[in-house]
Amino acid sequence: MRVLMVHERYRFRGGEDVATETEVELLRAAGHEVTVAIEDNRRIAELGLFRTGLRTVWSVEGTRRIAELLAADDYDVVHVQNFFPLWSPAIHRTANRAGVPTVQTLHNYRLVCPAATTFRDGRPCRSCVGRRVPWPGVVHGCYRDSATKTAGVAAMVVGHRLLGTWRDHVGIYSTPSRFLARMYVEAGWSEDRIVVKPNAVFPDPGPRPSEGEYALFVGRLAEEKGLRLLLDAWRRDPPVPLRIVGDGPLRREVEDTAAASSGVSWLGHVSADEVLALMGSAAVVVVPSVWDEPFGRVVVEAFAVATPVVVSDRGALPELVGDGAGAVFDPDEPGGLVAAIDDVLARGAEAGAAARRRFEDRYSPEVVLAALEATYERAGRDR
Repeated sequence: MRVLMVHERYRFRGGEDVATETEVELLRAAGHEVTVAIEDNRRIAELGLFRTGLRTVWSVEGTRRIAELLAADDYDVVHVQNFFPLWSPAIHRTANRAGVPTVQTLHNYRLVCPAATTFRDGRPCRSCVGRRVPWPGVVHGCYRDSATKTAGVAAMVVGHRLLGTWRDHVGIYSTPSRFLARMYVEAGWSEDRIVVKPNAVFPDPGPRPSEGEYALFVGRLAEEKGLRLLLDAWRRDPPVPLRIVGDGPLRREVEDTAAASSGVSWLGHVSADEVLALMGSAAVVVVPSVWDEPFGRVVVEAFAVATPVVVSDRGALPELVGDGAGAVFDPDEPGGLVAAIDDVLARGAEAGAAARRRFEDRYSPEVVLAALEATYERAGRDR
């Protein structure tokens, strides 16, 4: 199968970039031919606000590049990972005119929430979900704290709905979780055209059974990731030592807590291999997010190395953890996080074995590859 993979990199490498790179590697390892077309958010600074705003709605350069690629070779499918903002949704119309089916991965909430997070003022927010015009987001300046920039995102979403792009020019929408799929269905997207395919961990790092003695957090040090909840729990009642990996706006708070407590250590940014090694040696990985996570790559990575995970009940996280592979807690319930960790620690190696089985059954490279190939085949059939 010949695949044209289209993606726009984020200014700071994030989960969507990793997911895209992993799918390219997975497909190539299986013998598929993959051409990657890349844009980069770092170009936004040179283009300026006005030109970027125009390209967000309709990118002449982006559609021309895709047209040239499709004219130069025969592709079975165009898979768009992220078009925002420099590719624009118009590239789906270009592929459609060329007779090539398309798949659009919905990694986040961008098409139903201008900020792409459904999170505002420290709480989950669905004010724009299902509205024909996401005016609450514009009023609050939810995208980059700017009403002007948020209006540009809203113009893209509403404009392409009026043009029929979402309905007539995108073949299949792929989401990494049932929760995210339901959010789009609630907002008016057709359930029949949405498939759920989790993100992959590839290559499989293999189980690393360990009698770990610490809990591990990996992620952006930000409010929505539940950092304050995590730090408060360890200040009051630390069940085991805590290691924190990552960087972000709450870095100073993490540093101060680590300096004041012998039970908390901040490791900063580490490589992907080091993350897996730390996960494999941990007793439990903690994902205490207070926003609606659309997936949870950290969860699947921990499962891959046979480490159980404690997650909040927000977003897609509860659906990832099951079959004894961890525990779920309510971030609004005092003591809930520590109680969930104690539960997992009490089950010891049994929880780690369940985590690895969960990975093999639902998130292994073989399972994800089969789902991805099936999505491409369906896009071709449904065209």
